Amino acid sequence: MDRKITAFLHDWKNSPARKPLILQGARQVGKTYSILEFGRSCYDNVAYFNFENDPALTKTFEEGISPTTLLPLLANHSGQSIIPGRTLIIFDEVQLCERAVTSLKYFCEETPQHHIIAAGSLLGIAVNRAAYSFPVGKVDIRTMFPMDMEEFFLAMGHGDLVHSIREHFDSCVPLPHIIHETAMRMYRQYLVVGGMPECVRLAKETGDFLLIRNAQKNILTGYLDDMSKYNQSGEIKKTHLAYDSITTQLSKRNTRFLYKLVKKGGRAAEFENAIEWLLLSGIVNQVFRVEHVMKPLENYKDIEAFKIYVSDCGLLCAKKDIPADDVLFMNSDLNDFKGGMTENYVNTQLTASGHSMFYWEASGGTAEIDFIIQRGGSLIPIEVKSSDNTRSKSLQAYINRYHPDYAVKLSVNNFMQEGVKRFIPLYAAFCL
Repeated sequence: MDRKITAFLHDWKNSPARKPLILQGARQVGKTYSILEFGRSCYDNVAYFNFENDPALTKTFEEGISPTTLLPLLANHSGQSIIPGRTLIIFDEVQLCERAVTSLKYFCEETPQHHIIAAGSLLGIAVNRAAYSFPVGKVDIRTMFPMDMEEFFLAMGHGDLVHSIREHFDSCVPLPHIIHETAMRMYRQYLVVGGMPECVRLAKETGDFLLIRNAQKNILTGYLDDMSKYNQSGEIKKTHLAYDSITTQLSKRNTRFLYKLVKKGGRAAEFENAIEWLLLSGIVNQVFRVEHVMKPLENYKDIEAFKIYVSDCGLLCAKKDIPADDVLFMNSDLNDFKGGMTENYVNTQLTASGHSMFYWEASGGTAEIDFIIQRGGSLIPIEVKSSDNTRSKSLQAYINRYHPDYAVKLSVNNFMQEGVKRFIPLYAAFCL
């Protein structure tokens, strides 16, 4: 399956300023597959080291972390010749060996001619360890996310549809009705399948939603295991409670996260470490409120008001045990959940596109915009609707106050434009 990370990896390989690369991201997003395929296609050979499958590998780094010491040991351990510029060195599950991460500093300083990628699923957690020495300034860092809607279209064999969507996004001219309906069906399928590569592969090869759901449940079980394995004992239960509550709170009309809904009387002091663990693990994303929309948005965020979304919409449906058909046909039983599910989907698309997001709420809660992003130097409001409702009271209030270059409304409707309002179908969120 084609992944956008591949283009980045090619640029990294050819960059004169290349440093050792750390590729981070939640479990099962496709990090190992992507870098192995890249290595096999772009290098003479790959020297692959997995610290989870080969615990004895850690002892190699006890001999020393200078490349002069390490390279002969690694070549012997892997049975591979390691040739500068022709061999890709891969450290996988590198969070399990702190000295391996520290060694990247010396690879950068002493042997920049070697090409090395370190991948890890819980590096954000590991960085907070007291004994950890992170090579600040000596590595390139990239975060990988689940497959976005565009990658899903391509994996399912709809490359021509992607081309049409991008053309009509640029022109804001409606797609032919039959093409629009095809894209909407694919969007609803994506809500169920999500962007985890294993689940997308099953969708492509079998179309069996029971198999897909089983794969999703296995991923969720892996997340729960990580919460127990890589967490302080006193925080494990709190982290489980917080993660369960996030998916429940997305069912509310107001999706702002409230600690008191995690458990009765819950407070930030009790659960903020659990939330931080979930954020650092990459399985959730946090969006803060801004009351004033001015650059830089970071200066105007309210650290006590935020929303939390899960990293993959398919896992969200699996976590809530929502039957596939209820989403594919948008059963009315989902009315209370559709809004939060749709917001979560848009968040995943904007996150995958590299956007930092905030949401806006007017004083007194009289108007709210789901997402504010910066694009091309402009601050762009994005209102999200799960239905074909064309009313935009909050969006109009925002326009009247801030006079943006243009404003976006994402819904099930086709492309069109009214003044500064651009109506974009939900399946085209990746174009932003």
